[in-house]
Order: sequence, then C-alpha cells, then structure tokens
Amino acid sequence: MTTVLPRTSREVRLAAVPEGLPAPTDFTVTETAPPAPAPGHVLVRNRHFQVFGGLRTLLGGAAEGTPVPGLHPGDALYGPAVGEVVVAPPGSPLRPGDLVTHLLGWREYALVPVAQCLPLDPALPEPAAGLSSGSAAYGALTRLAGVREGDVVLVTGAAGGVGSLAGQIARLLGAGRVIGSTGSPGKAERLTSELGYDAVLTGGSWRERRDGTDEHAAYRAFSAQLAQAAPDGIDVLLDNVGGIQLTAAVDAARHGARFALVGALSGQLAETGAGAAAPTRIDAFRLVVKGVSVRGYTGVDHPDVEAEWTGRFGAWLRSGDIRLPLTRFEGIERAPRALWELTRGQTFGTVVVDLPGHG
Repeated sequence: MTTVLPRTSREVRLAAVPEGLPAPTDFTVTETAPPAPAPGHVLVRNRHFQVFGGLRTLLGGAAEGTPVPGLHPGDALYGPAVGEVVVAPPGSPLRPGDLVTHLLGWREYALVPVAQCLPLDPALPEPAAGLSSGSAAYGALTRLAGVREGDVVLVTGAAGGVGSLAGQIARLLGAGRVIGSTGSPGKAERLTSELGYDAVLTGGSWRERRDGTDEHAAYRAFSAQLAQAAPDGIDVLLDNVGGIQLTAAVDAARHGARFALVGALSGQLAETGAGAAAPTRIDAFRLVVKGVSVRGYTGVDHPDVEAEWTGRFGAWLRSGDIRLPLTRFEGIERAPRALWELTRGQTFGTVVVDLPGHG
C-alpha cells in the first residue's frame, strides 16, 4: 500500500525576540514543504502539542544552562507532541498509524529520530493525556519530597499544568491536607471544587505588582493566608513559582520539611527580563534550625520516573481517582494566542493545541 505524503506543512516560527512577555506578533505561522522521509527517522503527523510557560526562557535568549537549546528568530518552536506515524523506516518497531509522543510540536508534520519517539501508552483514555506534565509533579513528590501519610502539602502555582495534578497526586500518596496557590478567585474555586484542594491561597502572585502592590505587603498577605490554612505549618512544598511564595513557605515549614522546586514562574513569567532568573529571599537560619531540605527537580536526573508515572497515571485516570484539566485551542494558527493566554494567567491546567486533519 502506497503512503500518500503531505503536500504542505505549517509550523510556528519565532519572528522576533519578545520584549517582555511573548505576544502573537512575535511569531509567524509558515507554510513549508513537509520534511522528507529519512533513514533512522519516522515522519509523524502531529495531532496535539503542549504549550508551556518554560518557552519564555527559550525565546528570551537565556537558555544557557538548561538541558534544551534556545530559540532564535526564524527557528521553529518545539515542545511535547502526540502524533501519528506516517512513514517508518524498515526494521523500525514503529508502524504507520502508531501513536507516539516526541518533542517536535508546534508543526503539523515532524521528522523525528526513531530513538526520540515513544509509543503512546494505550492505557491513556485519550491521546492528549500523553501531554500531561504530571511526571514532574509525581517525580518531585516521590523522589525528592517523599510524601508521607498525613503530610500537609503546599503546591504553589496550583492551576498550571504541573500544579493541577500535583495536589491530586499528593493526596493519592497519602497527604492529609493539600493547600494550593493561584492568582485568581475563579481558579481557586475550581481547584477546591474540581481537584480536591482543601484550601487555596490567592495572594502573593508576582502579577500583583503590575498594579503597584508593594512586594513586602504582598508577602505579608500571603504569609497570613498560609498561616490560616496551615496553622501548624507544612511538611512538603512543591514549588512552581519561587519569589515571595517560597519565602513564606520557609517561614511556615515544620521541622524536617521537604521542599521540591519544579518551576520558577515568578521569574519565567515576569514582564521584564528574559525569564531566566527568579531571585528569592530565603532565611537560611530557619532552614538550618528546622532541618529543611531544598532540592530542584529535573526529569533528566530521574529517568525511571516517566515509565512509572505513565503506568500509575493511566490507572488513576481509568478509575476516576485523578482528573486531567485541559485548556484546548484548535488549529496551529491559534498556538501563539494560546501562549499569550498562558503567560498572562488566563488558562487552567495543561494547555494543548489540537490539530484537525490536514494533508
């Protein structure tokens, strides 16, 4: 059976380095010739790809020290994607029609090395679930924080792709009380009513200072909310934000608390700078006398997590023990808008661009 190859493909390219947070005008959606099949590679028709806040750092020219390359004007963007194999080389374990995950999203067709394609777990109830950021939350909570029965857990940035799963995972691992933070009352209500958070704090957002809120006043307000939600302190922090929320968490830590740092949105999504720094004031004396551990989490340091997470995630989804909130955009032309809304705090959960049939 002869495979009919596509005539054209579209991809999102960086048109100009953003001044501040990225805007749709910083990108172009370009029609190109599709990539030609090549030895050792599979041609994949993408069905869905993820939009994530970390792109801000890659776009700002400050990716040095990160495990992935930065982006320059004219480059196509990239990120996690789910697609269907169109052409596979002889001897490959993949076949046309197979669904795979890879890291060449932001385009309709991708030519991906076979070794960089993973078959999509058939246990997942829908393909877009393969784009969840839950492995970071799961790895941080199991490998770094070691959630124990009855722990009080704080998740900052709880309405994002990582945070919206982290609270649920912490509960499934035995946490006794789960507290989140987010930037709006509407998101806070969804976190408690839909995702099982016991309490959600809405102060302390780095975005508040766009309106002139004094940093120290924002810190005091957030600390007061945290003290009310966790009067006896916290055992575990899964931090996606940094900034004054991390400062307040140190103050609220119980003896032997374990902090896992997954993101730094206070810097990555700041209106100024390149998104590669998130300075935070931490009382080192409190860390010492309380015996608090603080560790950063990256998936490359824990290669065993992905397979373990995928198995547990599929089972939890099928049983209804966990929910995957998605904000969806249809069509590659809407991808720049999706990034605009995400970086301005207008999305909830994992942000996915769905690609309808093309070719």
